Amino acid sequence: MPTRAAVKRYVRSHALRAVYRTDLRRPLDPGLAVYGAYWNRGVACNPAAIHAKARELAPHIRGLWVVSSRHRDRMPPGTPYVVEGSRAYWRAMATATYLVNNSSFPGGFVKRPGQRYLQTHHGTPLKTMGLDQRAYPALARKTDFGKILAHVGQWDASLSANPHSTGVWDRVYPGDYERLDLGYPRNDVYFTATSEEIARIRAGLGIAEGQVALLYAPTHRDYREGFVPDLDPERLARELGPDYVVLVRAHYFYGRNAGAVAPGASRVLDVTGHPRVEELCLAADALITDYSSLTFDYACLDRPIVVHAPDWPAYRAARGTYFDLLSGRPGDTPGPVTTTPAELADVFRTGEWCSPEATVLRAAFRERFCPYDDGRAAERVVRHFFARPEEGPGRTATRMAHSAAGPDSSAPHGR
Repeated sequence: MPTRAAVKRYVRSHALRAVYRTDLRRPLDPGLAVYGAYWNRGVACNPAAIHAKARELAPHIRGLWVVSSRHRDRMPPGTPYVVEGSRAYWRAMATATYLVNNSSFPGGFVKRPGQRYLQTHHGTPLKTMGLDQRAYPALARKTDFGKILAHVGQWDASLSANPHSTGVWDRVYPGDYERLDLGYPRNDVYFTATSEEIARIRAGLGIAEGQVALLYAPTHRDYREGFVPDLDPERLARELGPDYVVLVRAHYFYGRNAGAVAPGASRVLDVTGHPRVEELCLAADALITDYSSLTFDYACLDRPIVVHAPDWPAYRAARGTYFDLLSGRPGDTPGPVTTTPAELADVFRTGEWCSPEATVLRAAFRERFCPYDDGRAAERVVRHFFARPEEGPGRTATRMAHSAAGPDSSAPHGR
C-alpha cells in the first residue's frame, strides 16, 4: 500500500501536469531563455558561457536556469532559477522561446512550434555515444534508444567543437537539426584569462608560488562502482617532491564528496567540489588524464597533457572508443602515455612531459580537436541562436563562424 507521502507526490505531479497543459496554450515569451546543464546540477559548461554572453550581447533575452532541489545551493547569488518539477518550472518550459542545455531537460516536456532548442553537448566524444552504444550489450541493456531519438527530435541546433564531433553527432544522433560548427563557449576563458586572474585562482586553491600544479581528473567507468582512481595521488606527490602539488577532481557522477583525497594528504588537494572546472584547468601546469573529454578542452591551453591509462583494454571493451588514444600517432595522442605509477612519476622526473616530442604530439592534437576555439565561440553562438526574427538564423553557421572570428578563423588558436 502506498504511503501518504507517495500519494501526495502522485496527486501533486498529476495536478502540475494538468496546469502545464493549460500553460501550453499561453503565448510564447520571445524574451525568455531556459538553461540547463549536467542534468540540473547548476550553472556550468557551455550553457553558462552562452548565458553570460547573452546578457552582454542580447540583453532583451532573460535567462532562467533549471536546477534540481538537491543542487540549488550551487546557484550563484542573483541568478534566476526554477527547481525542476515545480510549478514555475513547468510554466517556464511551456512559454520560453529559447531552450539551451548540454544534456536534457527533465520531466518529458512538450516542445512547441516556435520554441528553439540548442543542444550544446558537454565534451568531445572519445567513448561511444548515442546509437553507437547499441554495439555494447552492457550499455544497451540500460539505454532507452527510443527516448534518445525522441530527445534528438526536439533539437533545432547542435553545437560542435570540432569536425570529429560533428561527424559523430550526425551518426549517433540522427535528426533534422542545424549543425553549428562554432567551437565550445566554455573554452573561451582559456584564451581570455589574464595572468593576474590565473595567479588569483592558484592562490585561492592553495597552490604555492613556484609549485608545479598537476590536475588529475579521471572520467567515469561504466564497469565500476564509485570513485576508484587508477593512481595514488599522495604517492605521486611524495615521489615528485615539494615542487609539485596534485589537484584531484572526481567525475561529477560521484558527487561533490567522492572521497578523492585521504584526510591529511600532503601536497594533494581535493578540488572535486570546486564549482568551475575551467578555473582548475587554468590553475594547472599540466593535465594527467585518462579518457576524459576534459583532455580536448585543456588542449586549448597548449600546456602539457599526460595520458595515464592502465585499464585501457577494459575501458575499450566495456564502452568502446572512436580512436586509439594510446597509439602515439599525431592527432590521436596528446602527449606521453603511461600505464603504471612508476612510469607516470618518471615522465615528470625526466622532463618527458614537456619535451619537444610531447610538444609535437600536442600540436597535432590541438589542430585536430581545437580548430574552432579562439575565445569568441560564445559570441558566435549568441549572435546566431538569439538572432532577432527579422535577422533570421539561417541553416548553416559556417559563414558566421568566419566573419565573427576574423580572416584567420580557420587556423588553430592557443595560448
